[in-house]
Amino acid sequence: MEPVIVIVGPTASGKTSLSVELAKKINGEIISADSMQIYKYMDIGTAKPDADEMAGIRHYLIDEIYPDEEFSVAKYRKLAQRYINEIIEKGKHPVITGGTGLYINSLVYNIDFSETTIDWELREQLKKQSEENGNRYLYNQLLEMDPEAAKRIHENDIKRIIRAIEVFKHTNKPISLHRQNSRLEPPPYDYLIFGLRMERARLYERIDKRVDIMFERGLVNEVRKLKEMGYEKNFTAMQGLGYKEIFSFLRGEATLDEVKYIIKRDTRHYAKRQLTWFKRLENIRWLDMDESTTNMEVVKNIQYYIATSGIFL
Repeated sequence: MEPVIVIVGPTASGKTSLSVELAKKINGEIISADSMQIYKYMDIGTAKPDADEMAGIRHYLIDEIYPDEEFSVAKYRKLAQRYINEIIEKGKHPVITGGTGLYINSLVYNIDFSETTIDWELREQLKKQSEENGNRYLYNQLLEMDPEAAKRIHENDIKRIIRAIEVFKHTNKPISLHRQNSRLEPPPYDYLIFGLRMERARLYERIDKRVDIMFERGLVNEVRKLKEMGYEKNFTAMQGLGYKEIFSFLRGEATLDEVKYIIKRDTRHYAKRQLTWFKRLENIRWLDMDESTTNMEVVKNIQYYIATSGIFL
């Protein structure tokens, strides 16, 4: 099987710059596994790499769709596999990079999420229930239907809770069972998974600094422009971390300082959930991103591991 390198880690851990350095060394191209960078016009709040940061390395699944378009993990898997094949056919090496655990799982475990029905009316009903009764109300429904899925989904992750309930109501089977069945066929590639980790205090400091930089670069104006273009808060894309909070500011529901505090706090919580998710990945090899460690040193560690595993790139 063709080897495909996967770089995962919490937000602000340095995945983007590391993957670019790695791609340079191994004649690679990068496929994003980020559920927010896939949207056009949403650059600052998603920490989307610009042309300078990409450094001439081609990136896929960035700026793929418009903010009012629906996107799913099933679509992601289909597109990512197509791009993996295209990169390999060019004689280059695919590098999957991102922090969206569901996207990563769909590839490395070969999970087909396209088998189950999509019911937009039910989704709207469930969303309304959560707005009227709180997130816990919806989470308790899932707990009764599919306790296994509930263990893996945070009670505030409304999108995934709704999807799990939707699957159960249409098939009378838990989503966890669908995923188990879809894993029976092994993935078509040899995924080599590397996880980035660092001391929590340093990671949180990097997160706070990143949020400050987003505001300096014009996050508020970015969201204001999206609003003027007709992309309203109820769109899925606008529910992303940083965007929904700025919408609250633009409506006068919170001050800028309050919004900035909430974004920093919730981003730290999100990073913690990402680490918990990635720790469950099988065969992941962790790389420590110490303050004194350079990207080139980490790249050499990745190359050394690949070479000693008998894989030739």
